[in-house]
Amino acid sequence: MAYCLDTNILLRIVQTAHPMNGVAAAALTRLTADGEDLYLLPQNIREFWNVATRPADRNGLGFPHAQVEAEVQRIEGLFTILEDGLPVYREWRRLVFAHQVSGVQVHDAYLAAAMNVHRIPNLLTFNTGDFARYGLNVVDPATL
Repeated sequence: MAYCLDTNILLRIVQTAHPMNGVAAAALTRLTADGEDLYLLPQNIREFWNVATRPADRNGLGFPHAQVEAEVQRIEGLFTILEDGLPVYREWRRLVFAHQVSGVQVHDAYLAAAMNVHRIPNLLTFNTGDFARYGLNVVDPATL
């Protein structure tokens, strides 16, 4: 089975001191050992870059650009990045209207839309409640 990763998984695996780092790393190790295909979207990289470069006093990681670039290159080497494009956009438009999505939740809707277009049934995320409305199989890493 295929899994798409939420950006919070990426953020936790680069924060070695974060309490959820071990859970995220163990989940990825388990899925990889089980032969699961793990996917990202360009949006994951954009969101990762946003949080990783944002100052720590503004709820970011405050990493320097060179470190973020190195982490992104490592991430790109570990996971398959799926195509973005007009079909994903059209599905996103359908979802945000159908589910009356607003505010920052539009980013989660885009991830759900891409998963629908690429037929990826599973999402690995710490924010399971944010995706419940989309009919995906949402998996908390702690449950693996």
